[in-house]
Amino acid sequence: MITSRQNSLIKEIKSLSLKKYRDETGLFLVEGVKSVKEAVSCGIKVRDLIFTERGKELFGNCILPFETVTDGVFDAITDDKTPQGVLAVCHIPKFSETDTDCKSVFLDGVSDPANVGAIIRSAAAFGYGTVFIADGADAYSAKSVRASMGGIFRVKVFSGKREELLAKVKVPILVADMDGKDIRSVKIAPAHCIAVGNEGHGVSKEVKAAGQEIISIPMQNGVESLNAAVSASIIMYELNK
Repeated sequence: MITSRQNSLIKEIKSLSLKKYRDETGLFLVEGVKSVKEAVSCGIKVRDLIFTERGKELFGNCILPFETVTDGVFDAITDDKTPQGVLAVCHIPKFSETDTDCKSVFLDGVSDPANVGAIIRSAAAFGYGTVFIADGADAYSAKSVRASMGGIFRVKVFSGKREELLAKVKVPILVADMDGKDIRSVKIAPAHCIAVGNEGHGVSKEVKAAGQEIISIPMQNGVESLNAAVSASIIMYELNK
């Protein structure tokens, strides 16, 4: 059993709370019984599996190698307020550009990791196989992974600069904007990309210029806008009917 927070593995795991080290190592953290089991079942490669004694009991039978740590050591590597004592160090999947010719979502500067995770969850639910994240929050942060509720294991994620990601989009781009056409009146190609903008500033002029259509969600009672994740989910649902 690992009893010291100064253990080299524990220090490495703790460093993965920072994007810099996730980028350098190609690793990210998945926490909780359901999420870890889901990651394994979806083919995500697990490098290390960490249990507390309670976590080992909750997880049940495990065929993967694992390390056991004290509750105090586990507290040093989790940001979950009610941890179950189960954590996996996983390899970030790599995808090729040939994976982008499908229904997709383009997140243009979406900065809240909870919104990114929620949109990824909806994308997985509604069959949008690729999510582009341009100059936004990291999809593999703990908060985003948790908010995705397993969706992160089911979609292809491409992150980078706006210009380079726009070049990867192989289908018509539909830009979500308050001044766009009513989504119910627009003819949509079966394969398309929904572009959703930053929470405060909306979609950038570069993405708007690349869009084939500007679309909006009709609203009532003087409501002007919706949360980015809510907007994206409504549009995906509407176009998936």
